[in-house]
Amino acid sequence: MKIAVIPGDGIGKEVMDSAIAVLEELDLKLDFEFYEAGDEALKKYGKALPDETLEACKRSDAVLFGAAGETAADVIVRLRQELETFANVRPAKAIRGVKCLYPGLDIVIVRENTECLYKGWEFQSDGSAFAVRLITEKASERIARFAFELARREGRKKVTALHKANVMKKTCGIFRDACRRVSKEYGDIIFNEYYIDAACMYLVMDPFRFDVIVTTNMFGDIVSDLAAGLVGGLGIAPSANIGEKVSIFEPVHGAAFDIAGKGIANPSAMILTSAMMLRHLGFRDEARKVEMAVEKTIAEGKKTPDLGGNLKTVEFTREVIKSLKELK
Repeated sequence: MKIAVIPGDGIGKEVMDSAIAVLEELDLKLDFEFYEAGDEALKKYGKALPDETLEACKRSDAVLFGAAGETAADVIVRLRQELETFANVRPAKAIRGVKCLYPGLDIVIVRENTECLYKGWEFQSDGSAFAVRLITEKASERIARFAFELARREGRKKVTALHKANVMKKTCGIFRDACRRVSKEYGDIIFNEYYIDAACMYLVMDPFRFDVIVTTNMFGDIVSDLAAGLVGGLGIAPSANIGEKVSIFEPVHGAAFDIAGKGIANPSAMILTSAMMLRHLGFRDEARKVEMAVEKTIAEGKKTPDLGGNLKTVEFTREVIKSLKELK
């Protein structure tokens, strides 16, 4: 299988080195092909996402992406559009050894990735501005079905739809109704729904009432970061952008230029992201072992500075690989 690897900018290069080192330990015969994108690519080629990189991504079995700086929108957003990745998947799982508000929490946010206000249809005139929000039945049913299939596949019991149909009666109404229709096809999965504002309150007060959350693009962007905050922050937050053909896997954190080159970046999110890629490609056992290796390492108190430890990026990676070997 061909994996298009884009380290990107800042700490993206450092954490990508860690993820590749862990993946190579598994000896899965993955073919890693490295490409450029991001701020440095813009300076070098005049494009943040060079044509060669984009075409390589389209030919690959998966894309593993590190981080981009100021050009992030020109890189990752365009990649999502070009590869038609319709589902953004953001797990929020507490890890023993990471200080967090809710130990034991394990939820997944599924976000529709192609519509809503993020289409970028904004207009300004005479001191006013307005944006167009696009929600379609087709995309809403597709993301709802994806969420229910994920729940069934991963042995999860409930899917909760978040919307604001009491105010945005047309757009959120389409999304809500699509989720209700699809839910009838999955009698083994509990379905319920909340208004987005109430859901945010419940996420803070009682997040254990949730299992799989499905929502529209902008709402999903917000609540997925909120959920990450409940379990310890972006340093341990992986994500996936799933498409019909090629999918993109990226950690949630950015390029973090302030610590780039210091060797202290936490590669956990990048390594956990690579595990999501493995699971998507069918290597479920190997994916779980990678996750367990990260969890074991952190639980033993072997952590990078952002988590309260003193290990360098390379040292932490060695410990994860050591844990992985013990799990084989």
